[in-house]
Amino acid sequence: MFRLAGFKLSVADLFEFGLPGWVILILGAVALAALAVYYARNWRSMSAAVRYSDLNIVRSVARSGKSKYRVALPVLRLASLGFLIVAFARPQSGTETREVTAEGIDIILALDISGSMKAEDFKPLNRLSVAKEEIKEFVSRRVNDRIGLVVFAKSAFTQCPLTIDYGVLLTFLEQVEFGLIDDGTAIGTALATAVTRLKDSESKSRIIILLTDGVNNSGEIDPITAARIAQAYDIKVYTIGVGKPGNVMYPIDDPIFGKRYAYLPNEIDVEALQEIAEMTGGKFYRARSEDELNQIYVEIDALEKTEIKVNDYVKYRELFPGFIMIGFLLLALEVVLAQTVLRKIP
Repeated sequence: MFRLAGFKLSVADLFEFGLPGWVILILGAVALAALAVYYARNWRSMSAAVRYSDLNIVRSVARSGKSKYRVALPVLRLASLGFLIVAFARPQSGTETREVTAEGIDIILALDISGSMKAEDFKPLNRLSVAKEEIKEFVSRRVNDRIGLVVFAKSAFTQCPLTIDYGVLLTFLEQVEFGLIDDGTAIGTALATAVTRLKDSESKSRIIILLTDGVNNSGEIDPITAARIAQAYDIKVYTIGVGKPGNVMYPIDDPIFGKRYAYLPNEIDVEALQEIAEMTGGKFYRARSEDELNQIYVEIDALEKTEIKVNDYVKYRELFPGFIMIGFLLLALEVVLAQTVLRKIP
């Protein structure tokens, strides 16, 4: 089984509280209410009139200007209370780690490169050129899958073995052209070659996407026998028959008159392609235009999705000791100032 396992990604540093938000709000409200009551009582006591026989000492204190700094005392008390409330709410800092496990699919693309693929019913390009472009789009949408390429005409061979290096695969695809193999259509041999590339794979899902525009007329293995082999190895086969029905325009290289076109009948063994797909649990598609071929590869891409599992782990650090320390330091500072430089004279 091809896997991308144990891939870990540190997503972000997190900050949160151990207690629920509503508990924190209640604690804050109660603390603030208690503090408000405390200062309200003190304010009433400070506003009470006290008679002195001699006010000179009071005037000297007022002239010192220190009394105006006593506003710092309630500020320190509020700040201390705030830090203690936050500490009680258990602030935590943590790092989230994400582990991604992907089980890839093994895919063999079997591509017909026989002479009939020169037909230009998918104007302005021929069938092979359009098929290559759609295969490129299909490959670009895959992630973590091993993909290989088998080409066939009178015989079949592996153009690119299973690989996750899509750049290499697309380079081999670009090199596919007419004339690599003698003309003919060996559908059975192509299917058997693709099965050989997949039979030893340990991947959970193994599929073949076979594209052709003809009838099996070459090779030593007939398509149904090859389909039974694929079925025995639990390999799913999607078959695609390309080309418009009826007579289609083929380019012909005439040694005397040069390139010319002739209308020839388009023959696709639809029944055999349907049977291959049904036997193996796949599906048969008919592509009569470039748009239809594009939609077929999009549908296969949606049907055969790579399974990706994501597990999130968070490791937290408790931050409340620091908040408690700051809160008590502020409270101690308030007491010291209240009893020394900001002391109130009765």
